[in-house]
Amino acid sequence: MTRITFVTPAGQRIEIDAENGLSVMECARRANVPGIVAECGGACSCATCHVHVDPEWCAAAGEAAGMERDMLEFAEDVRDSSRLSCQVKVAPALDGLVVHLPAGQG
Repeated sequence: MTRITFVTPAGQRIEIDAENGLSVMECARRANVPGIVAECGGACSCATCHVHVDPEWCAAAGEAAGMERDMLEFAEDVRDSSRLSCQVKVAPALDGLVVHLPAGQG
């Protein structure tokens, strides 16, 4: 298991144990993390699982590209660290990952 921390706009930290191989979004939904709506179910077609990756984790999580970058145009408060959590695969290298929920989703 990989530990992921979600930080709400109010500063509440929600730590979950995430199953390797699943997406960050899938793990968040299983743990009932508020603010990860994921209307499309992980098909990269809605931007309702948008997160800001904590700066120290940006390199490990990678950058949005292609269709994900296009979908982020529909999200609020997009930053360089923005990712769709459905496109970030949980792996041991992400153990300790911290992501922040945008204000419009928390």
